[in-house]
Amino acid sequence: KHITDIETISKIIENSTIKPQLIFKDSVTCGISAYAKERLVLGSKQLEEQLDINYLDLLSYRNISNHIAEVLGVIHQSPQVIVLINKQVIYNVTHHNIQVEGILNKL
Repeated sequence: KHITDIETISKIIENSTIKPQLIFKDSVTCGISAYAKERLVLGSKQLEEQLDINYLDLLSYRNISNHIAEVLGVIHQSPQVIVLINKQVIYNVTHHNIQVEGILNKL
């Protein structure tokens, strides 16, 4: 699910009370980000069984990334994966540390 407005962040936070939510912040011109995205895509079937995947194109929507940092209390990074359960950040990882296995282990 693509994040294109700030209101979507409120919905993602609320939906985390029903099903875990993952936010992937992608810097589309960054090689490290492309590599992280590829790992997530390869593991997407495993992830989709456990949580909802939400995608943010950081370069197009930097204001939304800033909003995420503010409301969730995380430092802005790129690439970045944030996992929410019950409106709380339970996992926040960046760069080469973005691994499907790491995400699944936190659920």
